[in-house]
Amino acid sequence: MTKEESENGSDDMLIDGPKQGSVIPDGFNPNYLKVYYGRLFPHADIFKWMSYGNDGRHPGCDKSYFGRREFSFTLDNDIYLRFQSFNSESELENSIKEKCPSKIDIGPVYSVDPAKRHAYAQGGDNVFAPVERELIFDIDITDYDDVRYCCSGADVCLECWPLMTVAIKVIDTALRDDFGFDHILWVYSGRRGVHCWVCDGKARRLTNEQRGAIADYFRVYKGNENSNKKVSFPGPLHPFLVRSYTEVLREFFEEKLLLSQNLFSTEERYEKILSMIPDESVTSELRGKWQENRRSSNSKEDINFFRWERLKNTLQSGKQKVQGLRRCVEEIVFAFTYPRLDMEVSKHRNHLLKAPFCVHPKTGRVCIPIDPKDCEEFDPTTVPTLSELLRELNTGDSRMDVDNEWEKTSLGKSIRFFRSSFLQPLLKSCKEEMESGYKAKIQQTKNSLSW
Repeated sequence: MTKEESENGSDDMLIDGPKQGSVIPDGFNPNYLKVYYGRLFPHADIFKWMSYGNDGRHPGCDKSYFGRREFSFTLDNDIYLRFQSFNSESELENSIKEKCPSKIDIGPVYSVDPAKRHAYAQGGDNVFAPVERELIFDIDITDYDDVRYCCSGADVCLECWPLMTVAIKVIDTALRDDFGFDHILWVYSGRRGVHCWVCDGKARRLTNEQRGAIADYFRVYKGNENSNKKVSFPGPLHPFLVRSYTEVLREFFEEKLLLSQNLFSTEERYEKILSMIPDESVTSELRGKWQENRRSSNSKEDINFFRWERLKNTLQSGKQKVQGLRRCVEEIVFAFTYPRLDMEVSKHRNHLLKAPFCVHPKTGRVCIPIDPKDCEEFDPTTVPTLSELLRELNTGDSRMDVDNEWEKTSLGKSIRFFRSSFLQPLLKSCKEEMESGYKAKIQQTKNSLSW
């Protein structure tokens, strides 16, 4: 997304925190962002994450690392502050509290301080360039509008949200098993999708070309929105696709999506599926049987299940010698269930992505982490909202002896998960990698001196 750059912004809004007994309105109220950023937002955790162990404590760390990271703030009236940079946790925290952004985006680590990029440009050397960035994925449920009938656009419900669950399962498994990544963070976008951050050192250092190769590894959709057939498998399926189909997609399609979206319930809907079959004689046969069954059957069997089974049996019967027709069953399942990635976000290091624990201004919901091991239990309708959190602060036991106020709220579970399941293992790995690199550098120095 293109950002309008603004070099300065002002925010002189000051509010008090919620007082005992005061009424906190439902929904998003920008006035209360001050309270959220002042009392609940995990500034220290974001700083530790974005530092990757470069906190000045180890002799092998890069003290300029965090200061070369771009942050972008969105203020009221769509004012965008691009290329913000900070040299410490306190600088980051103070700026967030002062500007009270409605959204915080995180960009790459640049070769030089992004806030001073103009000074380097005037020197004539093109040295300002992204050098490191997490491998990221952005999945938006609006991209599934052609296969969901319960909602459209930004709307989402518990009938179509499982499409996001499937995306997490498929992508997370491949990133870990096929590419060997360990430090992966999944985050609810706050409204209609999920974001994925792959934070291993080898992932952060990928070139654009390498990122593009990984994105293409996940590419299945070849057509456009006007194509009848968006998925085509001319040859044998890649083992990754076979695994995705047998372990996740087929069961989800047949046991959940088929019925929840009533994919065969109307002529318009089943004609859409028939259009994916390239043999007119087969589609005519199926169409005739379905229309005849509709007139004569008193069966209590669900019409969606019945028609899908008839389609499978017809396409996979012995008389269908053409491999392409037998493959149509898999192609239909993939077309309806396979993850739909925003490829451009993943391919380039300079893309921004919304920070975890932001509050979505349209829903008021916090962008909390999702546990990929338990993603089926994630319910977007129960995610904490800004107003709910402030009510919890307002009514919480003031005598509770806690280190952080978020421990008094429903946000606490998400921050504890972020720390224990993602941040702590990541920082441990970063320290080990830093120590190993430092020792190797020392040994190299000793070897050169011995000559």
